Amino acid sequence: MNTKTMEGLVGARTNMNLLNTPMRVYKEARRKGDTATMERAMGYVDEFSDKAEEYKAEADKGMEEDARQAREQAKLLREEAVRKRREEREKTEKEIAEKRNADANMETNTNTNVDTDINLRETKGCLLEISEEGKVLLKDNINPDSTGSNEIKPDILKEPVTYTKTGKMAASEQGAGISVSV
Repeated sequence: MNTKTMEGLVGARTNMNLLNTPMRVYKEARRKGDTATMERAMGYVDEFSDKAEEYKAEADKGMEEDARQAREQAKLLREEAVRKRREEREKTEKEIAEKRNADANMETNTNTNVDTDINLRETKGCLLEISEEGKVLLKDNINPDSTGSNEIKPDILKEPVTYTKTGKMAASEQGAGISVSV
């Protein structure tokens, strides 16, 4: 809190508290009918209320300065956060670039741990690596009757198997079925 704000608030409160005494004197003098004392008490009341307003104006100026400083501080914090985010982004971009370079070097490097029996096929701009085991599995699962694209045989054609609680295969019931009527 700004010193002007504190001084203004304390001064205004003190003068408002000091205003209570002349007001009490004014009320007592009015009850008695003493106009001279009433006028003198009202002079003190005016003086204390004027000082309280001056302190209030000072407190307002101090609060404006506090608000301005808070805005400047918030602006500095935002700029610092933006700078940090920018640095982190640049660092991440560098790491990604290094990783891409490392991946590119691994692809071109002949001393990698790649199976030497892998054949390469180019399909739609992509490079596919298919090992001998993969070729055998592919031949076993491709439907020879299909025309057009290579369709993989669905596993649904296999006979369903049921297991018992002990883990042994149980004979499947052919007659079991569900019928629903509405």
